[in-house]
Amino acid sequence: MTADVIAPVIPPRSRPLSRAGRGGVPRPMSLAVAPAVRPAPRGAVYGTGRIDASGRVADRAVTEALGWGSGDRLTVTATDGVVVARRDPHGMVTLPARAYLFIPAALRRRCGLRQGDMVLLAAFPGQDALAAYPLAVVDRALRAHAPFPGTEGAQP
Repeated sequence: MTADVIAPVIPPRSRPLSRAGRGGVPRPMSLAVAPAVRPAPRGAVYGTGRIDASGRVADRAVTEALGWGSGDRLTVTATDGVVVARRDPHGMVTLPARAYLFIPAALRRRCGLRQGDMVLLAAFPGQDALAAYPLAVVDRALRAHAPFPGTEGAQP
């Protein structure tokens, strides 16, 4: 019994078209140019985190950028829906061994934050502060600077 061998099908080598076949010299395609994007503010470190059932949220890069350590005391406040933590020897919140931000229940309610919500975390080492921006606040800021017409007033 012999096996039938099928020869591979290799397409013939393509030949470049003559200029006459193209109707002249092709025009080069223009390249898309990305709009200029401003860099992030100097000294700011950004990350995201999800709030757990106890009000804890963390992003290792963000918390490490501040150099805060276990036992540091923090004052945590909320303004315009943004939670801000600052190192303060008289603060009422103590940083645990695993560095994360604890947002007290009263502040979570004031900012409309619930378990599972994502927040944008921003560390500002020069101010020794960390801010947690709810995505609703981030969304409003992005829509205010929307690059597409008609998205400024759109609802999520």
